[in-house]
Amino acid sequence: MKLVSWNVNGLRACVNKGFMEYFNEVDADIFCVQETKLQEGQIELMFEQEYEHYWNYAQKKGYSGTAIFTKVKPLSVSYGVGDNESEDEGRIITLEFDKFYVVNVYTPNAKRDLSRLEYRLQWEDDFRQYLQELDTKKPVILCGDLNVAHQEIDIKNAKSNMKNSGFTPEERGKMTELLGAGFIDSFRAVYPDREEAYSWWSYMPKVRERNVGWRIDYFIISERLKPYLKGAEIDSHVLGSDHCPVLLEMDL
Repeated sequence: MKLVSWNVNGLRACVNKGFMEYFNEVDADIFCVQETKLQEGQIELMFEQEYEHYWNYAQKKGYSGTAIFTKVKPLSVSYGVGDNESEDEGRIITLEFDKFYVVNVYTPNAKRDLSRLEYRLQWEDDFRQYLQELDTKKPVILCGDLNVAHQEIDIKNAKSNMKNSGFTPEERGKMTELLGAGFIDSFRAVYPDREEAYSWWSYMPKVRERNVGWRIDYFIISERLKPYLKGAEIDSHVLGSDHCPVLLEMDL
């Protein structure tokens, strides 16, 4: 089974930059996107194969939003985790399948001035509890833009970013707590020491060309799924967004 996650930073814009070509070429069983930045009826996608579509739109136009396209129809679908603000922002979709859950998330940013850091940390606690509750029923595959580079290996310039949103000790600590709660970072399970493996780059000139990036897009899986983990990759060559797609292969 192949799963793909991509923060497209505006799906309509990304479609004009090769989204469908990549989508059809990669031929994922489950394809999750974040930051769709659209409302219902604002886009019509043409797929080469048949997919079920699930969308969580933000109430604010042109903001946030998530979607999942899946070849296999899920047993159930849910949106958010009961927190009104995260639901209003269209950040979470959960699909239940026979043997596992897939959770697609666009984690709130703490903002450049860290004005949303306190909210972000509480959100992390609530979201971790939600994942742990799911995990008591079936193993979980979590994917999306988690808006944090976990370790120094996951960011180009660690020392100069220590106090910046997405690399604060508090945000990194919440990722550590999540991984300590029965989950693993699939990419690091496959490539524990791979350096300069990033999934997001600033739009500033020459930043992506010089690979001055952050790894903030993940597939996090329940520990008991590790024996079924077959591969994890970052398609850094794929353009169309300031993020690139990340991939997971499981023998499920």
